[in-house]
Amino acid sequence: MAHLSRDTLRETVVDCILAVAPEADVDSLPPGRPWREALEIDSFDFLNILVDLEKRLGVSVPESDYHELATLDGLIDYLERRLTA
Repeated sequence: MAHLSRDTLRETVVDCILAVAPEADVDSLPPGRPWREALEIDSFDFLNILVDLEKRLGVSVPESDYHELATLDGLIDYLERRLTA
């Protein structure tokens, strides 16, 4: 996949979150706060978001890496690393 800017990657992540949780207020999410907790994303919705990200970006996330996705920035950082690897 072609290189995506960080802003485009963030937009894609937000789109995937909103596809599963349309009521989520991603813009008011405090930096560094766990996004799943702040947006009340349960484990089923979390997996649906990851499936959508895999479809859109071609990046699968093994369960052993879930700890790296705790914050929105962490998720974006993780995807950025995987896309440039």
